Amino acid sequence: MTQKREVWQRGPLPDILPMLQPVAHALLQAREEIEEYMLDFPSGLLWVRPAGLASAGFHLQHLSGVLDRVFTYARAEGLSEFQFSQLEEEGKDANPPYTVADLTDRFSKQVDAALLQLKNTEAVSLAEYRGIGRAGLPSTVIGLLVHAAEHTMRHTGQLLVTTAVVKKGGI
Repeated sequence: MTQKREVWQRGPLPDILPMLQPVAHALLQAREEIEEYMLDFPSGLLWVRPAGLASAGFHLQHLSGVLDRVFTYARAEGLSEFQFSQLEEEGKDANPPYTVADLTDRFSKQVDAALLQLKNTEAVSLAEYRGIGRAGLPSTVIGLLVHAAEHTMRHTGQLLVTTAVVKKGGI
């Protein structure tokens, strides 16, 4: 059986600055892993919290939400009411209930939006100051983009462990 190469091993992505390639690679890698691991995950287990930890549903919502919010800050924009409502919803199901496909599709679309923004990010902007949140905590464009990538990978790993534990009934 041949193993598929990780995204970063497949070469540079077109139209993305060399300095931002690792960000794009990480986001695409996360999407591939999430799609693979969530493929047969039952929607009825989305909100199970093994040992009181975050549920798979939370991680999927949070992955999409953080990516959206951090990339918004990188554009020097404030969050919209919709983004605040998405933040408030993290960890909660909807009515009608979310399916695994709903949440993985949301994340996939957010990765697409992030890749488009990366393609439109100019090198001269990378060191520009960006305020985070209402407090305006200091960062830069590149700091936010790199944080989005590492935060995405961190929660992807947590999601993969959570789904494995929940599927085996280890709650």
